[in-house]
Amino acid sequence: MTALKTMFFMLLVPGLLLVLLPCALIGADVALFSFGVFHWLAVPFWSTGAAMLIWCAWAFTVRGKGTPSPTDPPKELVVDGLYHIVRNPIYVGALLFLLGYVFWYPTLSILVMPVLFAVGSHLFILFYEEPHLRKIFGSRYKAYCQAVPRWMPRRSRMD
Repeated sequence: MTALKTMFFMLLVPGLLLVLLPCALIGADVALFSFGVFHWLAVPFWSTGAAMLIWCAWAFTVRGKGTPSPTDPPKELVVDGLYHIVRNPIYVGALLFLLGYVFWYPTLSILVMPVLFAVGSHLFILFYEEPHLRKIFGSRYKAYCQAVPRWMPRRSRMD
């Protein structure tokens, strides 16, 4: 049942935010400029972002025994794989996916979308997600936060 809830959430939230909304914005606006042949750089951004999202959803379902949804979060703290590199790889993957649209068809709304997503995600993490995880997982989450950076990978990671 958890896998079905994860699939539903991933189709609903990332599906709307990362596919339907940007496609609607592209169809409603004119590109400000063109990257020419370099617009194909969107494909690695989309591929990497999608792979990260899928891996995180899988890790939350299988290892965390929950879903990526804040309404049914993992019951176990997931700290391996991508979560061993940065604390928020699902948001990083979504941001990479959105940046792909910037290369593909840079409208004003498409240029603003990754910025709004990054700021909104950061605020959500600071004011809801991290306090909630500290409350649930206590000292284990505190140690994880000290060992693994929130956004940018660094050399010394949690062992």
